[in-house]
Amino acid sequence: MQRIVVLNPKGGSGKTTIAVNLASYLASCGHTPVLMDFDPQGSSLRWVKKRKPTQAPIHVIAAFEKDTRTTRAFQLRVPDAATHVIVDTPAALEPGELPAMTRDADKIIVPVLPSDIDIHTCSRCIRDLLLVAKIRREDDRIGVIANRIRRNTLTYQALIRFLHTLGIPIVATIRDSQNYARAAELGVGVHEMKSYVARDDVEQWLPLIAWLSRTKAAAAPPAAPAPATGQAPGGSQAGDAGNSALPELALPAAAADA
Repeated sequence: MQRIVVLNPKGGSGKTTIAVNLASYLASCGHTPVLMDFDPQGSSLRWVKKRKPTQAPIHVIAAFEKDTRTTRAFQLRVPDAATHVIVDTPAALEPGELPAMTRDADKIIVPVLPSDIDIHTCSRCIRDLLLVAKIRREDDRIGVIANRIRRNTLTYQALIRFLHTLGIPIVATIRDSQNYARAAELGVGVHEMKSYVARDDVEQWLPLIAWLSRTKAAAAPPAAPAPATGQAPGGSQAGDAGNSALPELALPAAAADA
């Protein structure tokens, strides 16, 4: 089971949009995703409730609710059949809360908008993930999404320049599209919309899916002397990332028709 945390202390960065559309993608590919909604606004919870019985099922946990009749661990339990847990975090997270929120996370997605205040907040968020939550860059667990982008604008160019200074990969660049608002109203993701409507949006998710599928390669043992035949020792490549956590890159059936 892969645990994916969508995180940015600033409200309005698009955390819920990323979380629900990722759940939609996974469900449309036949996986069993779980949305864990820590945001008191409950947007992910409302989105799931809008879904129709004929749509691919997505389990949701209202993690923002506090039920005194049961333990917290029981409230946050994940179904045994779950393949992925996607955590939609609340706004205004304090740095001291990051270690608990990111514990056991396989991937941490930080969406950021192209504005000065969002860039500043993203910088502090990345710093706290590295210094407070003790996430190491080399583990390839943190990825930034440039969200609601309009290309060829000065704010977009400034955002991309800033992101390149962080030493954190930009795992997707998502355009400012009305399809996300329409999908939210219907309880679907862009991957479940008609292909001729959302193809451009769906394609922008491919780099993110590739990054989520990539696992950190095990440390290679010390190299042995090359055999006399001149062949490289061992039969595997040092850069092999192992088993993918997500399906191979392909448009889901709902969006793959020409």
